[in-house]
Amino acid sequence: MFSSIAYSSFFLSTILMTLLIYQSKAQLNATFYDTTCPNASSIVRGVIQQALQSDIRIAASLIRLHFHDCFVNGCDASILLDNSANILSEKDAGPNTNSTRGFNVVDNIKTALENSCPGIVSCADILALAAEASVSLQGGPSWSVLLGRRDSLTANQAGANSSIPSPFEGLSNITSKFSAVGLNTNDLVALSGAHTFGRAQCRLFSNRLYNFSGTGNPDPTLNSSYLTTLQQICPQSASGFNVANLDPTTPDTFDNNYFTNLQNNQGLLQSDQELFSTTGAPTISIVDTFSSNQTAFFQSFAQSMINMGNISPLTGSNGEIRSDCKKVNGT
Repeated sequence: MFSSIAYSSFFLSTILMTLLIYQSKAQLNATFYDTTCPNASSIVRGVIQQALQSDIRIAASLIRLHFHDCFVNGCDASILLDNSANILSEKDAGPNTNSTRGFNVVDNIKTALENSCPGIVSCADILALAAEASVSLQGGPSWSVLLGRRDSLTANQAGANSSIPSPFEGLSNITSKFSAVGLNTNDLVALSGAHTFGRAQCRLFSNRLYNFSGTGNPDPTLNSSYLTTLQQICPQSASGFNVANLDPTTPDTFDNNYFTNLQNNQGLLQSDQELFSTTGAPTISIVDTFSSNQTAFFQSFAQSMINMGNISPLTGSNGEIRSDCKKVNGT
């Protein structure tokens, strides 16, 4: 009798826990602001269109903020928090310092949204909406952004240092970091395709140009003429903060040329080229598919962005809706 009651209690608690997990996912939906801030998406898009007039890089910078946010404690806008008495900012973590940009545009979006519907749209949702608008405005796919995230009350600088994939890492390590947040190999290749636009600083790939893995020679997977071009942009004596196009063919357009570049040994970052040059890797066939079929890439990319946007969101009464994306309310 007791065992059957205990089993029933365990069974019910398991069902309840399952329902809670699914509810947290289900609370994100594309119509979340339809009544409270119906113009949210168009407001975000308008601010980014304006920003693009003077900074063509901003689209790639904004999608990178969403990516670097979601990989650390989930998509909670923790990356936007400045240092304070209680916050050790993720902006100062290795993958972000002197590198992430676009925070001023996020602030402009927040101001515009607060003017239209104060206290409604979270900073975490701003990053998700900005990523979609940035891609579609530069020629890429559109998708229905799932919304309803709330903003974190803290940051995780140590997590940013350990969880964000590095351009210097091997494919197995990067695959593990994606797997740790519930993303698979197809997501990895599709989301890497965001490197079809934007720039990277020389310090993130100069190891490939002169002394790869301590060999004293360039990375053998680098196309020789491309190597020469990159050495001109990034001389050994330079500071490392010069920038090169992630996609040398169509640097500001969101298309599938990134994957063709990999096939031609013209991936800029080590982590890019390894998708195609790692012997026997399951990523190779996906690169081939996306290179030959832009529609397949666009469809996979949109779904993978939705998948990434679903990483551990704060919903319901968790977190808050920040009035200033740079700081926790009341500080």
